[in-house]
Amino acid sequence: MTTDDTNTDDTNTVTAAQSPGLVDTMSRVAEPEAGCSHDDVMPAAESCCHEAPAVAAPPAPDSTSRAAEASTVDDAALTEALRQVLDPDLMINIIDLGLVYSINHTDRQVAILMTLTSPACPNGPQIMSEAKRSLERVVGVDAAEIKLTMDPAWSPDRMTDEARDELGMY
Repeated sequence: MTTDDTNTDDTNTVTAAQSPGLVDTMSRVAEPEAGCSHDDVMPAAESCCHEAPAVAAPPAPDSTSRAAEASTVDDAALTEALRQVLDPDLMINIIDLGLVYSINHTDRQVAILMTLTSPACPNGPQIMSEAKRSLERVVGVDAAEIKLTMDPAWSPDRMTDEARDELGMY
């Protein structure tokens, strides 16, 4: 930004030629209304001598609305979130594979107990991380904890019929 050398006060003056983008801004400026005591120029959208209408702020959430939001979390929403988590080798979700043993939630906290198809499953950390992320995206959930167990061990008997059909296990 350059200043006009003839300017005697300490303000910077930019002309439209020096900053073409300024032309649009300058064209939307209105002069003060007749009888107004303001010496400055106001944007056209503002009224010089009139207050802008007040905009009401949204009400602050209180503890009862937070409690209502938390109570809307149900097992169905959590189960649906976990259906988005796929075993990368089998490309079947962890619910239909029968990897999730239990889902518990209280006060915006979720804990699931799950297993893997094998104790040496190389995708275990990825599956658990995706399950945690998926649960924490559910409205009303602040944190999710994934507990891993190998007792009881997973078996194909835990899979849904749809998962068996997908794997060709009739």
